[in-house]
Amino acid sequence: MAKKKKIAAEVIAQDVIAEGIMDLRLKTDLAEDANPGQFIGIYPKNKSTLLPRPISICGYDKNEGTLRIVYRIAGSGTAEFALYRPGNHVDILGILGNGFPTDKAQGKRVLIIGGGIGVPPLLGLAKELKEGLGENFAEDITMVMGYRNSETFLADEFRNYGNLFIATEDGSVGTKGNVIDACRENKIEADVIFSCGPMPMLRGVAAYAKEISAKAYISLEERMACGVGACLGCICKTKNVDEHSHVNNARICTDGPVFDADDLEL
Repeated sequence: MAKKKKIAAEVIAQDVIAEGIMDLRLKTDLAEDANPGQFIGIYPKNKSTLLPRPISICGYDKNEGTLRIVYRIAGSGTAEFALYRPGNHVDILGILGNGFPTDKAQGKRVLIIGGGIGVPPLLGLAKELKEGLGENFAEDITMVMGYRNSETFLADEFRNYGNLFIATEDGSVGTKGNVIDACRENKIEADVIFSCGPMPMLRGVAAYAKEISAKAYISLEERMACGVGACLGCICKTKNVDEHSHVNNARICTDGPVFDADDLEL
């Protein structure tokens, strides 16, 4: 595992891609260590804020040394990030967490399910799978993404990597309802599922995986503080005893954020 580093990254682009959703590109040597499902911590410049904000990696280019971060403005820290412009520098900590086990997709029918701000990290996963495994799938990659409304950010990019189905809460695009409604409506089956999104959605994904006899790997979105496993602020319940805390807990930031759904008490 690559050693975590705090480093100054250069902002090379930032755009608004939906209401309150920002697309930030950073130039940094940390890109060479990135894998799908991992994250970085971004430090606000406000010195009264001690801890970095954990944000999932949407994409990366190891040759050009760039990271892509798509995030929602949710508080003072992310509101500050939204003001960054090309040429600005920002301190980041990375690369953090354990990502998706892409090797589990070999020879399998793959289903990628995302919801809300859990959608962005799955774009890098879809790209990595398509470019890394190419034709080594039982079928083309199937993706189901859930949104609140017609602002289906990143959807056009997902279509480059497989078959995309969309669910919206208001029914403005695709299936009216949630991602599991869309899976059932389109009779989607798979051997392995990769997913990221809010906990109620992930519970539904885990249940659907059992329903269709698939293996599920899910990325948890719990709030984090330190991002490096020291504070025990981002704990999830597991079926196995954690060696660090000696109870049935796991630290999402270091043991995850991606877990085998069968190992969790959801």
